[in-house]
Formats: sequence, structure tokens, C-alpha cells
Amino acid sequence: MDTFLLFLLVGLLAQAVDGALGMAYGVISTSVLLAFGVPPATASASVHGAEVFTTAASAGSHVAHRNVDWRVFVPLAAAGMIGGALGAYVLTGIDGDAVKPFIIAYLAVIGAWILWRTRKGRETRRMRPAWITAPLGLVGGLFDAIGGGGWGPTVSSTLMGAGAEARRVIGTVNSAEFLVTCTISATFVWALLTGRWSDVGALHDHAAAVGGLVVGGLIAAPFAGHIVKRVPQRALSYAVGGLLICLSIFQGLQVAGVVA
Repeated sequence: MDTFLLFLLVGLLAQAVDGALGMAYGVISTSVLLAFGVPPATASASVHGAEVFTTAASAGSHVAHRNVDWRVFVPLAAAGMIGGALGAYVLTGIDGDAVKPFIIAYLAVIGAWILWRTRKGRETRRMRPAWITAPLGLVGGLFDAIGGGGWGPTVSSTLMGAGAEARRVIGTVNSAEFLVTCTISATFVWALLTGRWSDVGALHDHAAAVGGLVVGGLIAAPFAGHIVKRVPQRALSYAVGGLLICLSIFQGLQVAGVVA
């Protein structure tokens, strides 16, 4: 029960941050799971299983409030689904211990990127969504599956930096994330059924953690719009970037054998 409550809190806080920034539920949840010794493929599958529910709630809210740009949504979601399926396929076929250092480095880079963008402020360079959306979705889906999170930091940050309206970006990217998450989860299920995923047994050991992530995320998801209005986004950005870097350092020390 203690594990369930702990991850309920993690899921609630991660979804609260995600609702305000359009990113970070996946990377925060995955970082905490990896810090608890969960194998990378199991961590990614667990987080995406939880996100099927939380992204559905978030997407429904954004669609209801007309925050979705459907012209951008279609190519973004389609490319993200392809990248997500490819990333999940790659992740389930390799040794978890071998890939963990790369995942830790990836999460640290994401954290540093968030801090750098927050300190730098508004990006002045503009890009055209018409030609950047599909490749961006492909990369975002790939990183999201391999890292257990990364769709928001990769896609939302780039589109915002291109000068797009923040409300439209967060609404469109979060809504597309539901389809990307479902695709990644389906790929993990396929890997399980075909025997490609060898360490799937670890899922049973972390059922309480996954349940906590789902419940916590669902509690926070309906309040995303309120959070965006009330909490200073600059402060949240610094908090997310700093947390990811601290968790990455801790996990790096674990891999190095410095801490248990």
C-alpha cells in the first residue's frame, strides 16, 4: 500500500506539471521508476500503460475547450505513432542493463534542455509547422518509447520555439499523445505475446506502482486548465529541469555502484 500511495503522489505531481507545461509526465514517472530499479523496458511500458488513461482524460479536455489545431494534429499523430512503435520494438529487443546508461543520459539532456530554454526565454526563430510537424512527430514518438517519456519535451518545446501559440501547441500535442501512447502500449503487448520481451515478468512486481501512477494522473488531469492559469510556468520549468537532472545523477550513481 505504501508503494501505491507513493506513486499516486508521483503521478499526481507529474500530471500537474504536464498539465501546466504540456510535458514531463512521462520523463518524471520514468525517472522515478528507474531510480527504484525498474528495468527500462518495464518502466516505459508501465508509464505508457498509465498514460493511456491520463492522456485520454487530457485529450478530452483539450478537444472540449477547442485547443486542438486539427491541421497540425493529423500529421503529428501519424508520424508519432510510427516513431513510437519503432522505439518500443527496439527497446523490447535489447538488454535493459545495456540501455539504461543511455536512457539516463537522455533524461539528463532533456532536463538540461528545459533549464536552458527557460533561462534563454522566448525563441525568436520561426519554423513552418507544414514541413517540420511530421519529422518532429517521428522523432518525438521514437524518443518517447525509448526513454519512457519525451514526446512533450521534444514536440511541444520545438513548436513553441517556432513561435506557435502555447495554448494550441499544448492542446494539439497532448491530444496527439493519446494516439502515440496507445500505439506504444500496443507494441509492448505485441512484444509480450510474441515472446520478444524477455524481462516482462518484472511488470507483476510493480503493479502497485503502475496503479498509483494511473490514479494520481487521473486525479490531476481534469485540473490542467486551472494549473496553466495559476502557476508561473517559468518556475515550473526550472523545477522540472532541476528534478530530471537530480534524478539522472542519482541513477548514474546507482549504475556506477556508488549508491545501492
